[in-house]
Amino acid sequence: MQHRGRTKTAPRRGLVPLTAVAGGLLAVLIGLVFLVLVLAVQDARHSLLSARSGRPALDQTGVVEETVLDIEGGQRGYVITRQDEFLKPWQAARAAFPARARKLVDVSTSPAQRRLAEQIQQAGQSYIHDYAIPLVDEARRGDPDAISTARTLEGRQRLDALRGQFSRYLHAERLAIGRRENALETRMDMLTVAASVGVGVAALLIVGYGAYVTRVIVWPVRRMAGTATRLAAGDLSARVPPSGRKEIGQLETAFNTMAGSLEKSHRRLRLLYDAGTAVGSTLDVRRTADDLVRVAVPRFADFVTVDLEESVLHGGDPTSAEKALRRVALGGVRDDSPLDPVDALIAVSPPPRSAPGALPDAALVLDLRTAGAGSFPDAPKADRLREYGMGSLVTAPLSVQGVLMGVITFWRTHDSPPFEADDLSDAEELAAKSARAIDNARRYTRERETALALQRSLLPHGLPLCPTLDFAYRYLPTGTRAGVGGDWLDVIPLSGTRVALVVGDVVGHGIQASATMGRLRTAVRTLADVDLPPDELLTHLDDLVLHLDDGAGEQAAEVGSTCLYVVHDPISRRCALASAGHPLPFVITPQGAVEPAPGQAGPPLGLGGLPFETTELDLAPGSTLALFSNGLVHSRDLDLSHGLDRLRRALAGNPGNPETPESLEATCDRVVDALRTGEPADDVTLLLARTRALPGDRVATWEVPADPEHVARARTLAGGQLAAWQLDELSFTTELVVSELVTNAIRYGGSPIRLRLIRDTTMLITEVSDGSSTAPHLRRARVFDEGGRGLLLVARLTRRWGTRQTSAGKTIWCEQSLPDTP
Repeated sequence: MQHRGRTKTAPRRGLVPLTAVAGGLLAVLIGLVFLVLVLAVQDARHSLLSARSGRPALDQTGVVEETVLDIEGGQRGYVITRQDEFLKPWQAARAAFPARARKLVDVSTSPAQRRLAEQIQQAGQSYIHDYAIPLVDEARRGDPDAISTARTLEGRQRLDALRGQFSRYLHAERLAIGRRENALETRMDMLTVAASVGVGVAALLIVGYGAYVTRVIVWPVRRMAGTATRLAAGDLSARVPPSGRKEIGQLETAFNTMAGSLEKSHRRLRLLYDAGTAVGSTLDVRRTADDLVRVAVPRFADFVTVDLEESVLHGGDPTSAEKALRRVALGGVRDDSPLDPVDALIAVSPPPRSAPGALPDAALVLDLRTAGAGSFPDAPKADRLREYGMGSLVTAPLSVQGVLMGVITFWRTHDSPPFEADDLSDAEELAAKSARAIDNARRYTRERETALALQRSLLPHGLPLCPTLDFAYRYLPTGTRAGVGGDWLDVIPLSGTRVALVVGDVVGHGIQASATMGRLRTAVRTLADVDLPPDELLTHLDDLVLHLDDGAGEQAAEVGSTCLYVVHDPISRRCALASAGHPLPFVITPQGAVEPAPGQAGPPLGLGGLPFETTELDLAPGSTLALFSNGLVHSRDLDLSHGLDRLRRALAGNPGNPETPESLEATCDRVVDALRTGEPADDVTLLLARTRALPGDRVATWEVPADPEHVARARTLAGGQLAAWQLDELSFTTELVVSELVTNAIRYGGSPIRLRLIRDTTMLITEVSDGSSTAPHLRRARVFDEGGRGLLLVARLTRRWGTRQTSAGKTIWCEQSLPDTP
């Protein structure tokens, strides 16, 4: 027994080193073969890149030639018609020619071609500067030489010379490309020979090693034990190599069949799990369809297409009545499939149903060669699909609540095993998960579009022009699942050339926040029209928020809504501001320094009973106010203080100089790009306003004694000032208005009485102030009334009028448009 034991252990001890040595030699030899193949492939790749290097030059030649033709066509049209609209393409082409010609020189592939390109560049520049520009200038002056035969012949000769240069360049470049392509073909032939030899050698080595393994591996049971251990450890791809022996071969086959079933079940469960976690992670219909394609390819299908009704893409309800669906997703193992691309309209026949009124069922086509026409999407391309190699497919309806939204199609080529009946359940499960996710995305899209439409209708469609203020703004609605927020901004012209700047933020998202924002914005504009100071305006607005309801007794505005109200006076060069829980603005001095506005932010709107404080500051002409919302400086990943520091640095990062400050539009773009690197989690609002002081010679002020005898003197002073301003056309109306307002101030008001005329770029403003706080009211006087017609005359003769309360009384003002000003 000991002797038999020694005879069994001797071969076992020698198999390990022999197998290791044989495997090592085989690995070295195969590695050498594949190294040769890799080197050959790299050489062929370099040749291919060399062959392609001339393509950009050909393309750029066409671009430059087209630019020259645009120049010639634009100047010819202008010379013939004398219409300036022909100069726009001519100027654009003339401006673009140097860069395009320079690029042609840069992409040239040889010194000779580069010289030709430089000649083209010089000839083109000569054509533009020596012929085109002088010709257009002559045409502008009306010089008859511009349309003379000699000038036309000169232009044709220059253009023909340029075309000849283009032809020589193209001919030389095509010859060079041909030579490189011939060299590439030669190298590809060599690569084919090397690959054939390498594959043959590798095949011989593999066959020899397989024969050796078959001869020396004599313990299949041990192999099966090792494979079982791997399966138990979770490696479901483990298999027993068949040995071909009778009972052992049958046992190996049964073992492998069981392992295959386990692996298939695991793949199916893993596929459905990944679909459940990946599909529907976003609330975008197209991205949801793309997620489904990425999950299914290549684990379940070689190609996947998703086709939906057009209304579903825009948040509408599916109707099942559309005969053509929009392709929203396409993916596969290759990019050259003959399937219709994304956004194409796909004609789809009604899917099969198990019974009338039932939901559509998934359909399996085992072999496209026997499939009927129109039984699947892309059926008109059935012949091309078969030639491409498509073998089988599964179509599954995307339906929700009994309504069909679209169709998903899974394709397999002949390179993969065809679909089986068991695959229908997987396809139906994938379609069901995708349909629910797409329906959720559709509903979110509809709600978001509704909220955006409401918000756009409530936000200003265009801010008014203010002669004493330059401004620019950016508003970016959030793209998160919470929906759009309630941020808003406004610019409100006030009396006396003053301007109010407003930025507010209603907490929350969605339609409710947008509706509340609209109410608050309307309330702010109404209160601003009364000319209330900032602190009083916010007090009234706070009281309004407390009483807002939705008609059912429930509060519509959440506590925490904020508002910042700023009033700028270009005459006094002072700015008054008050905040209800909103961040205070930054002030950018004309020298570029950025400083936070002084003052304290009051409580948010909706608390009630707490005071607000007005802060006044002097602003030098050219100063810029930066008003913003929390969405620009605060998020989950950005602390408020850190965000304010980033905003301050961004506002101070002006690349220009104080003498030529950066435009407000460019500053807005730069600041938003610097602070918002991704999709905003909240609405982003930024309002920049650059102040301009009204010159002292545009304002005239007089003290008027409270005596009717001085009314005539007030008219004389106003007329003289209008004469100095060269506004004699307004003298009659202005003197009549001054007479009525000063008379009313003397009769019904009190001292001191002050008359002020203000002239800006568009309006003449007349103001009469007195010490009484009693506001006048417009009424219609009866026939025999002695008074009551003064304000009616003022209202009819001026563009608008109003009253504002001051700390010392009141001011009645009216505005007239300057001549030639609408």
